[in-house]
This record gives sequence, structure tokens and C-alpha cells, in this order.
Amino acid sequence: MDKLGALKMFVVTAQLGSFSRAAEQLGKTPSALTKAVNHLEAELGARLFERSTRRILLTEVGRLYLETARQVLQRLDEAGEEIEQLQHGLRGNLKITAPLAYGHAFLDQVCGGFLEQYPQINLQVDLCDEFVNLLESGYDLALREGHDDLPGLIARVVGSNRLALCGSPAYLARKALPVTAQTLDEHEWLLYRHPLLSREFWWAERDGQRLSLSQPQAPRLRSDNYDLLLANALAGRGLLHTPLWSAAPYLADGRLVRVMADYDIDPDSFGPHILAVYPSHRRATAKVVAFIDYIAGFLASRGLS
Repeated sequence: MDKLGALKMFVVTAQLGSFSRAAEQLGKTPSALTKAVNHLEAELGARLFERSTRRILLTEVGRLYLETARQVLQRLDEAGEEIEQLQHGLRGNLKITAPLAYGHAFLDQVCGGFLEQYPQINLQVDLCDEFVNLLESGYDLALREGHDDLPGLIARVVGSNRLALCGSPAYLARKALPVTAQTLDEHEWLLYRHPLLSREFWWAERDGQRLSLSQPQAPRLRSDNYDLLLANALAGRGLLHTPLWSAAPYLADGRLVRVMADYDIDPDSFGPHILAVYPSHRRATAKVVAFIDYIAGFLASRGLS
């Protein structure tokens, strides 16, 4: 019997929990799937499923074998794709997840340029701030802020996650009060709310000294949506701690002004880097490497590496 075909039938049957539904999806007969699984069980000398009249359940051996079978089929698919790309150039689908704020800040431009450079690649880009488990979700690549020592994942640094304290010229003119460590409480604030961030202070470094700056406890606006806060900063409604990858175009055209620039603000739990991350059990395909190289080059060209 075709071993790879039997593995695929086993995996689909395990995923759907039914021989009949798996047969329908694969265009096979239920008896063909039963025969394939029986062949694998005979070869292993152990049962993969506990069968009853109503349902089938994976045995402990079946759960172990399923994980390995998935990896084998995944790697064969990747190898076939790599061979095709060596022969015909980069092509196929690339599925990426990234934080919402990356979209307008730079990812829209990155995706546009990448598609122009690689016209045979199709992108699916899903933007969300919820944590996505790359080991289970089927994404080829995730863009994240954080640290590069991630268990089960390979992370490549593609940019920096430095922070800046910014306000619009209109706000700074209206407030007419210098922004210093001593006057922070007297300013109007737009604060980003996130479970990983302290609500009491910011860490910063100045002249080699690590400092704690107290956060105002009554900001004009607090939100868990960064784009909302950025819009209000541009409209002159207060000061905002903003990543330089987001603030860069507004600083360049004068819509934002950086204050307390001699303070190096710690990004806290978000980490100092923008990372491109993929599961360590998957070999990075040529199209994944091409996207990582492209975004790293894009951010470096804008001084954000």
C-alpha cells in the first residue's frame, strides 16, 4: 500500500473523527480509509483508534503517531514547493499574521512592494492583537514585537522597537509648558492600555542611568487601541509614547514633534525588536525568507533597523 497515501488518510480521519467524513473530503470510500488505517496499525503492531458504533477516538499511540505524520506530510509539501520554486521562481501562497498597528504604519507599503517584486506570490495578511499560536494556526510567518528567545519558534530581528515621546505642534503651542521629567503630571496624556504594561510608571535611561518616570493617573484618554490614540495625538489632544516605526513619517513631515529625546524609553514587555517568527519544526521556505529579507530591508531604509 502507498505509505504516504495511508498517512494522509489517517491524518484526515483523525482530524475529522470519522471515516465517512474523511472519505467524503478525500474522495475515497470509507472502506479504503479503514483499509489504510488497518495497514498502518498492522505495521506498527498497535491500534491507532478506539472504534465504537458511534465514533472513533485516537489511542495514546495514535496521538503520538498523528503528530509525527503531520510533520512528515508538512515537510514533504514544503520540499515539493521548494523544488517547484527552484525550477519556476517564487510562487504560491504566503499566510502572515501581524499586530493591527503594523498595517498602516508600514506593512501596507511592505506588502505592496513585495507583491510587485514577486508577482507570482499571493499574500494573506491577517491583522489582530490577539496572541496567535503559530504551532497550531497554519500561518507561515508572524510579525511581532518582543524577544528572540521563543520556545519552539525561530525569530529573526527585522527592525527595532524604540519608543519616543511625541506631541503635535498644536498641542505643544497650546500647553506652552516644557516637557520634562518634572512636568509630566502637568501635561495631557494619551495612554495605551495593555495587560503587559505597567500602569504606574515607565522605565527610561538617560546618561547611563536607569530611571523610573511616574505615569499620570488621570490621562485625558486611555485606550487599548493604538490607532485611536495616534489619531488624537495628531489632532493635538495630548502627549503619546509611540514606537518610532509608527511615528517616523509624522516626525519627518512635522505633524509630530519628539520631546525628551535624550531619554531612551524602555519598551517594557513588548521587547526591543520587531521580529519575523516561524515554527522551528518547519524549514523556512524561499518565499518566507524572501519576505523576511524584504521587510528587513524596508525598515532599514527608513532608519528603523
